[in-house]
Amino acid sequence: MARSATLENLVTSQFGSQAAAYVASSVHAKGEDLALVAEAIAARGPAHVLDLGCGGGHVSFAAAPVAAQVVAYDLSSDMLAAVAEEATRRGFANIATRQGSVEQLPFADASFDMVLSRYSAHHWGDVPAALQEAFRVLRPGGTLVIADAVAPARAVCDTFLQAFEMLRDPSHVRDYSIREWQAMLAAAGFILGTTTPGRQPLEFTSWITRMRTPPVFVEAIRALQAAMSEEVRQHFAVEADGSFVLDNAVFVAQR
Repeated sequence: MARSATLENLVTSQFGSQAAAYVASSVHAKGEDLALVAEAIAARGPAHVLDLGCGGGHVSFAAAPVAAQVVAYDLSSDMLAAVAEEATRRGFANIATRQGSVEQLPFADASFDMVLSRYSAHHWGDVPAALQEAFRVLRPGGTLVIADAVAPARAVCDTFLQAFEMLRDPSHVRDYSIREWQAMLAAAGFILGTTTPGRQPLEFTSWITRMRTPPVFVEAIRALQAAMSEEVRQHFAVEADGSFVLDNAVFVAQR
């Protein structure tokens, strides 16, 4: 079986059964990064919007009051069903769902005014290919907004972050650095606008519970936290219970 297919199956198995938890997650339902995404949506006005890797649908729900049409797009049919149910509960008739891979979008060229993605790209097997597809389906002058966790500039901090992420969730691919994101966006043809870095506090117990991390991997994460240097501990603001602070960033670019 091809690696990409294996990764897709891993992602759907990891997230499908936890769909309701991600719809209800307070970490995903709020935050400065989501507010920045909402600002970009409001600035664009009525538009056709694609929520790429929609997860629990929080970006779709932020776009729906303003957008003409929102397509919530994800690998997981369970996640899409949960998003559709919540959209109906909220009265958002302009949210449609579509299942598929980010590397091969089933949409015609220039179909959307905005492509949005939040906390999904670190699971993508081929980010450059996905960005090329996002560029293709955007209309000229269209807006791309990517919000995701980002790797710290310091290599030692980057290494610890990727280890935590992989132990918690084996479908994790990579948290890219801000410089890596800017280079990939430029290579896909986008004109980069703003890059807004931020910090997201994560409460340890809910962070691992949401992903059903096995106890052996939880113990490994805690062991790494105990072994890390003071430099790394301070960067992530690691607390006694394992809670820490994650770097993130919001990138706004134009086709």
